[in-house]
Amino acid sequence: MPTKVLLALIVLSSLGLWAADGVTPLNVKEGLWENTVTRSMTGMPNMPAIPPEALAKMPPEQRARVEAMMKGGATTDVRKECVTKEKLEKRSAFSDNRGDCTRTVVNSTGSKLEVKFHCEEKQASTDGTLVLEALSSDNVKGTMHSVTNTHGQTMNMDFTFSSKYLGPACGDVK
Repeated sequence: MPTKVLLALIVLSSLGLWAADGVTPLNVKEGLWENTVTRSMTGMPNMPAIPPEALAKMPPEQRARVEAMMKGGATTDVRKECVTKEKLEKRSAFSDNRGDCTRTVVNSTGSKLEVKFHCEEKQASTDGTLVLEALSSDNVKGTMHSVTNTHGQTMNMDFTFSSKYLGPACGDVK
């Protein structure tokens, strides 16, 4: 897979770039949550095409997401997550926490978290802002905007997401 697509997929997984110690956890229920994430990407004029044989090997959902990203369109994913007390305390709920970023907490309460971040990858750097808001103990929404610079090219990514509480039992969901 071309480097830029791989970078985009890595950045896409970084929604919950939670901050360092001293952050107040969001006041939400523990248990099973459903997260709906919509993302769009712009600004990669020289992005190489993915070979048709590589696209053909992808599962249909992944192929649709990659093709939409290549066109600059929005894609939406829905996944389930088990939110535990430990995840809330470690600030890893609603996220795929990455350790290679510096984070600065702008605002932290039981109902809102705003974090600015800077990430260094092998050949790129990303700066952005994440805002999470607990509308209630069973409803969280958020946005993230990031700008990635790779070899003098800039890619803008915007995410919106909503998370709703499904119940106390997580079953097989982690």
